[in-house]
Amino acid sequence: MEWLAAHAERRQSPQSLWADVGSVVMLGLNYGPESDPLAGLAEKSRGSISVYARHRDYHDLIKGKLKTVAGRFAAKAGSDVKVFVDTAPLMEKPLAAAAGLGWQGKHTNLVSRDFGSWLFLGAILTGIVLEPDEPEIDHCGSCRACLDICPTAAFPAPYRLDARRCISYLTIENKGPIPTEFRKAIGNRIYGCDDCLAVCPWNKFAQATSEMKLKARDDLESPPLAELAGLDDAAFRAKFSGSPVKRIGRDRFLRNVLIAIGNSEDNALASVAERHLDDPSPVVRGAAVWALTALDAGLAVAHRARRRDAEIDPGVIAEWDASA
Repeated sequence: MEWLAAHAERRQSPQSLWADVGSVVMLGLNYGPESDPLAGLAEKSRGSISVYARHRDYHDLIKGKLKTVAGRFAAKAGSDVKVFVDTAPLMEKPLAAAAGLGWQGKHTNLVSRDFGSWLFLGAILTGIVLEPDEPEIDHCGSCRACLDICPTAAFPAPYRLDARRCISYLTIENKGPIPTEFRKAIGNRIYGCDDCLAVCPWNKFAQATSEMKLKARDDLESPPLAELAGLDDAAFRAKFSGSPVKRIGRDRFLRNVLIAIGNSEDNALASVAERHLDDPSPVVRGAAVWALTALDAGLAVAHRARRRDAEIDPGVIAEWDASA
């Protein structure tokens, strides 16, 4: 397995997790891409999906691997173990830094001298008290690459992230419309953002993952926006079965695709946005209004005269009003 060598860090676990934890063992799995994730941002008629979401859901994959490692550890140590991958109130990045896997960079993510920015983290909790490894020191120095590249200025200061401005939050966790002030900056990013990770100079030591289930699927590397916009719910679920993308649902995904279409500068995609003006989902209809206005303001005005007064959703009405 392509694990970064595990390190043990003795920590007191939250009582609700496990009262008798002696040590937390942190592990990292490389998911390095084979090509530069930033290259796809120039293909404006195609979507950019975050590297980690271009194949299988890492939660299931890593949990299975952790259970294998933990089972061997438990058999040797004679101690109960529990494994977690984003499924418990554990601060994985600070724990990983304290255990020596890397350090938290100015973008707040873990950076490894061996794998750069591309590490998934997992934790094994055990009752055995292990000798802790030395923590890794910060190697960012005066570099500001990750801070300066952020399209939405989501870093108010080094080591601080304003999640409300982060494209990963806006395109994944955010359930409503994308705030107008961030739409242009999102470009063609339709699920997450890798800019601050990809630009890190420590990636000169990164290597492409050898885990086949983490290698990008061909159809998820720069997929055509027109094709994605044509997905109904069943087709969306089928295409993204087993992928992290599936969890945001078809409506939020189509919202993101339509924002990217509005940023595409491809007038041929105006008809694609137009077809979604009658979508059952208000968040999709609103994004369609914005996209159509961005690509063909005249066509948007022609639709507005009839559709604005018939619309019942306040958010979509506001989009029509803004399109005038």
